[in-house]
Amino acid sequence: MLFRGKALRVAQALLIVAPAFIVFGYNQSGLGPLATLESWVKVFPEIDTIDTEGAVRAANSTKKGAVIASFQLGALVGALSCTWFGERLGRRWTIFLGAILTIIGEVLQTAAYGLPQFVVGRVILGLGVGQFSVAVPVWQSECTSAKHRGQHVVVDGICICLGYALCNWIDFGLSKIDGSLQWRVPLAISFFFSLVVLISVFLLPESPRWLVRVGRIDEATSSLAAYKGLPDDDEAVRIEISGIETSLEVSVDSASLKDIFSFSKPDEERLLYRFCLCVALQFFQQMCGGNLISTYVSTIFEENLHMDSDLARILSSCAMTWKFLCSFIAFFAIDRLGRRKIFMISGAGMSVCMMVLAITNSFGQNHTASIVSAVFIFLFNSFYPVGFLGGNFLYCTEVAPMRLRVAMSAISTANHWLWNFVVVMITPVALDTIGYKYYIVYTVISALIPITVYLFYPETMNRNLEALNHVFRDAPTPWDIVSMARHLPQGEAAEVDVWMTDEKGAVEQKELA
Repeated sequence: MLFRGKALRVAQALLIVAPAFIVFGYNQSGLGPLATLESWVKVFPEIDTIDTEGAVRAANSTKKGAVIASFQLGALVGALSCTWFGERLGRRWTIFLGAILTIIGEVLQTAAYGLPQFVVGRVILGLGVGQFSVAVPVWQSECTSAKHRGQHVVVDGICICLGYALCNWIDFGLSKIDGSLQWRVPLAISFFFSLVVLISVFLLPESPRWLVRVGRIDEATSSLAAYKGLPDDDEAVRIEISGIETSLEVSVDSASLKDIFSFSKPDEERLLYRFCLCVALQFFQQMCGGNLISTYVSTIFEENLHMDSDLARILSSCAMTWKFLCSFIAFFAIDRLGRRKIFMISGAGMSVCMMVLAITNSFGQNHTASIVSAVFIFLFNSFYPVGFLGGNFLYCTEVAPMRLRVAMSAISTANHWLWNFVVVMITPVALDTIGYKYYIVYTVISALIPITVYLFYPETMNRNLEALNHVFRDAPTPWDIVSMARHLPQGEAAEVDVWMTDEKGAVEQKELA
């Protein structure tokens, strides 16, 4: 293998994680600023909301939302496809397929001279990004030690924010040139990042947990040893491989999604409970208002806060850059404060910010209120990345059992893209019709986050993935899961715990020196 130990983990972050999630963030927010350019309007007059008024503008707003949101629909299908591709092809081949799809989509939308071709390209691009959003976090979580898993997967959110910031600054910088290059060049730039993923993915070893699952134990041992930077015959590697095998043996042999929704037999592993945790978290990630700000911040500044075009673009670029910088808070906090605390802090902060935006926008064209709105958009971008730009993807991979990890992550991430589509689709219409009342919806949903997390979400920080599986199995009632997870061994201790099963099927923890 080309890399081992720390060098391998850094290579995974730089060659796969960073470019894949830059493509994610770059293309998710990319059309917001571009759709207000005159050169864009000339090529796509069907979605012109700049030079139109009244009923025509309202109809075009709906079409504009649908065109921008076609990316999210593609991503939804791409995420769901991982329920099939993820387990059959493995993590690397799924990511490779995603890279090919993103390249095809980027070429089609960059070269478009008509709306149908542009939409097809955007859907195909979304298919690839949807596969990235499932396969990459699962691959990371399965290759990383419990102690550092949070930081490694939170890098996803940092790279998404970097994509947001790059997109907005590039869009602003190229808005001064003439012709359709104003928007074609920005759209073409993300091609480079997809190409890096395509070339690099097979330079790194496959997930050791997936290799164990498909019975390739020797390859799994070599892979895990490479990620840990240890010899293949090291005792710590042997112990962890044994733990993974034991966890699979304890689980039911089948790996069907029907197990989650089956009411004909007892849900011993509490699959439905875990599935609901994942789905609810991804719902909160979208319906807290994060994508509203990320995609339409320039529109909010220009059309709702009545700023001139250049000032709106500069402020939106600065807001995304600030969001990128604040995403590093999660990098340092997620393996110190834990998942639960950062979700609750993030949710409470976002709720306050959305409440203030609702109040300030209710004043209409008020200069002071516009300034306060701008300040709280920046403040919202301080709270949002702390918990919900990476932490949500991480948590879903941690609470899912190994045999259904990809399937649960795929469906919950598809749910993420579904609500992403809803937000992107309805926002242009909602801002034009109900105005400030639109922010009240996000205020209420964000306020529910800390309550829900406190009651139902067990802490996963520094916990071994196989040990977490047994917490869900062994808790007397769902209400005991949160308290039991608090008492699991953490850090290095979690890596040397092996879970064994006796003849009666009871699970006990065996501590190894």
